[in-house]
Amino acid sequence: MEKKFRVGVIGVGSIAQISHLPILSAREDVELVGCMAKHIESAEKAKARYGIQHAVSSVKELLNLDLDCAFVLSPKQNHPEQVKELLEGGVDVFCEKPMGMTLRESHDMAEQAEKSGKMLMIGFNRRYAPVYQKAKSVYEGIAPDVIIAQKNRPASEYRATLENAIHMVDLMRYLSGECVSVEARSIFIDPNYETLCTAQLEFENGTIGMLVADRASGQWVETMEIHGNNKSVYVNSPDSVKIVDDKEAHVTTLTPLAMGWARVEDKLGFTAQDNHFFECLKNRTVPLTSAADAYKTHELMNRILTKAGLPNLEQ
Repeated sequence: MEKKFRVGVIGVGSIAQISHLPILSAREDVELVGCMAKHIESAEKAKARYGIQHAVSSVKELLNLDLDCAFVLSPKQNHPEQVKELLEGGVDVFCEKPMGMTLRESHDMAEQAEKSGKMLMIGFNRRYAPVYQKAKSVYEGIAPDVIIAQKNRPASEYRATLENAIHMVDLMRYLSGECVSVEARSIFIDPNYETLCTAQLEFENGTIGMLVADRASGQWVETMEIHGNNKSVYVNSPDSVKIVDDKEAHVTTLTPLAMGWARVEDKLGFTAQDNHFFECLKNRTVPLTSAADAYKTHELMNRILTKAGLPNLEQ
């Protein structure tokens, strides 16, 4: 019989309910032994809905359940302390992005994971999304001239660029390597609730990246255009990707491929991401979005926020 991973979950809010808990509860190699939430009533509801064995109110109680690994899906300000306690308890960890609210917190998390010998994977799910995997395959080993990435929404939120545009920054790193220069601008009344952030990035492979993150758009939109080497890729996330060369244009749309049943957790990469986490656990290999790699994305975000005149990650 295949070994079952004893899994604990911290945080049962929207990201847990939309993606991770449905994915985990459907896996035959996972035993959901415990969940923890700020309010025990929320943990009890998740316990009943997803067949979790125990609802607890502390990380210590969770560790007493003899975990193999844990998913940290709590608010970002709680990540550093909770991840530290889990790693010290000998547990491999998946943690949602961003790692922490400062570079120091994120650095310490990555360092502690390395010292502990335990795995710490960060939830940059867009890298695993089919549309972006397709884009990556077109430019594998080839530097595009330009990447234009947009992530826009109708309303702002606390630290909006850090919270959401970090996905697009991480994708540009994934496609182009490390960034060598940054220029950025922003519009805001309250710098903690910015309306707009734009950035122009130059990468080590020569690619120029352009980021647009607006919080006063008509609707939610996430797109990426990539041009160069007489090819173009147009991603309309999460459902379609168009690849164009000098002979033809080929469009892939995910929902028809799934007979109309394409799920958001599949299209946005959550399923492939969580599968990757368990494959790395089984084989003891380094995740694509390891803490060490994710820290570099946080470093780049800090440079963008600083240049844009927004609160950065150095406080």
